[in-house]
Amino acid sequence: MTGIVYKSTGSWYSVKTNDGEFYNCRIKGKFRIQGIKSTNPVAVGDVVEIDLDSIGGETIGVIKGIHERKNYIIRKSVNLSKRTHIIGANIDNAFLLVTLNNPTTFTDFIDRFLVTSEAYHITPILLFNKIDSYDEAALEDLRFLVHVYRDIGYKCVEVSATNGTNIDEVKQLMEGKTSIFTGHSGVGKSTLVNAIESGLDLKTAEISEQHKQGQHTTTFAEMFDLSFNARIIDTPGIKGFGIVDMEKHEIGNYFPEFFALKNDCKFNNCLHIDEPKCAVKDALEAGKIAWSRYKSYIQIIDGEEENYRTDIYGDS
Repeated sequence: MTGIVYKSTGSWYSVKTNDGEFYNCRIKGKFRIQGIKSTNPVAVGDVVEIDLDSIGGETIGVIKGIHERKNYIIRKSVNLSKRTHIIGANIDNAFLLVTLNNPTTFTDFIDRFLVTSEAYHITPILLFNKIDSYDEAALEDLRFLVHVYRDIGYKCVEVSATNGTNIDEVKQLMEGKTSIFTGHSGVGKSTLVNAIESGLDLKTAEISEQHKQGQHTTTFAEMFDLSFNARIIDTPGIKGFGIVDMEKHEIGNYFPEFFALKNDCKFNNCLHIDEPKCAVKDALEAGKIAWSRYKSYIQIIDGEEENYRTDIYGDS
C-alpha cells in the first residue's frame, strides 16, 4: 500500500494512504538512503510503501520502502554537527519568513536558505512578515532588503499575518503545490499559517520580551491538507540550513548573480576571492552585487557558521 508521510515524531510516522486513510507507522529494520548522512531516514513528504498489521486490535502500519525523492531540504542536526536532518521531501515551494526585528533574521541566514534551496532544486520564496509593526525607518531597511533579493530574481512578498496583508497572494503561490514554511522561532510561522487556513488552528506563542526569543510551538515537522488544493509542511524554528557535501568551487553556482558572471572571470575555477580579473569582484566594487551577499558567500566558503546568537533565536 502506498502513502505519504504527514508527520514524524522520530519513531512513529503518520502516513496517509491513497484511499485517504491515516495510519500510525513504524520503520521496518534500518533504512539507509544512499548518499545522505541523515539522522532521520524517513521525512515528512516522503512517498512510502507500507504493510498493515493488527496489534492488540489496533491497525499499525510498517514502512518497508521509500520512493525516490524529487528533492528534499535539510538542516544541520542539533546534536550531531556532521550529520543532517531532513526537514521535508518532495517540495515545490520553500517559504522563508523574514523579520527585521523581534527576532532579527540576518542576511547570511537568508542566503544559506537560498543556497540550500537552489542546490536541492526547490523554488524559494521570501516572505517579509510583520510589516504592520515597522516604523518608517524599519520599512526603509525592509525595502532595501527586498530590492536586493528581487534584483537577483527571487520572489519576495511583504506580508502581515496579523492584518492579512498579501495573504491571498501567498495562497495563489501555494495552490496545487506542496510548500514548506520555515524560519527562526518567533517570526510568525504559525500565525501566518493560521491566517492562510484558520481551521488548522496551529499553536502560537508570544516573543519573550526578556530575550526577544521565540517560544517554540512546533516540535516536529507536520504536513497538512489545505482547503484550496494545497499542502503545507510546518516546521520547527531552525538555526542552520545544511551546506553539506558541496565543493568550494560549486558554491558560487548557487548565487545566481555570481553564476551569471562566471564565464567572464579569467579563470574557469575562479573562487572570486583573490584571483585576478574576477568579474564577480569587479561587479561587487561597481555596486552591482550586494556586499551582504558576498560576505555570506565568503562565510560559506570558509566554513563559518551563520551569524546568530542563542539569546535571539530559538533552540530548535
